[in-house]
Amino acid sequence: MDIIKQLNWRYATKSFDTQRLVSDKDIKALTEAFNLTATSYGLQPLKLMVIKDKDLQSQLVPVSYNQKQVGEASHLLVFCIESQMDTTFITSYFDRVKSIRNTEDAILDPFKTFLIENFKNKSQSEKEAWAVKQAYLALGNIMTVCALLNIDACPMEGFSPSDYDTVLGLEALKLKSVLVMPIGYRAKDDFMADLQKVRRPIKDTVIMR
Repeated sequence: MDIIKQLNWRYATKSFDTQRLVSDKDIKALTEAFNLTATSYGLQPLKLMVIKDKDLQSQLVPVSYNQKQVGEASHLLVFCIESQMDTTFITSYFDRVKSIRNTEDAILDPFKTFLIENFKNKSQSEKEAWAVKQAYLALGNIMTVCALLNIDACPMEGFSPSDYDTVLGLEALKLKSVLVMPIGYRAKDDFMADLQKVRRPIKDTVIMR
């Protein structure tokens, strides 16, 4: 598959075909791609909520500045960050490394100690800002995979995170919503679908040395 062709094909879909649903197989591929996204230190301070409940999607439209694609889409992806990134969280990562790779403590402990001390010295806002950057990595990765699977998507920052957190009960899960992305298939009458992309010339955005 020509990845550049697919990236030209994709756009921020404004109107979804409400009669077409993304298959369970493709949803599984997207969740696996999310889980395989690179994150700083490999800590994965993220969770992805996949919503296909249409009543729930409808509830989220008013707190998404009434952007209709939130309710029309086949599924709504909500990218969340962990609200508790503490010693226990970091230790659990190193436990996984040891379990999966059988790495000795003598090798893991110096880096483990460094991360624990590093995060102890960060404020909550600093840790959350770091985690949000990881969420953007995941969203970008999922957008590309969607394009390769011919799934339409609309990455969005335009929503009320606090209202999403309330509607979805995220506080109880120790999560905070940071990004959302409706996915599905473009409606035939979406005027955005056939518009030519507007991008700066590559010579103005890429520096070759």
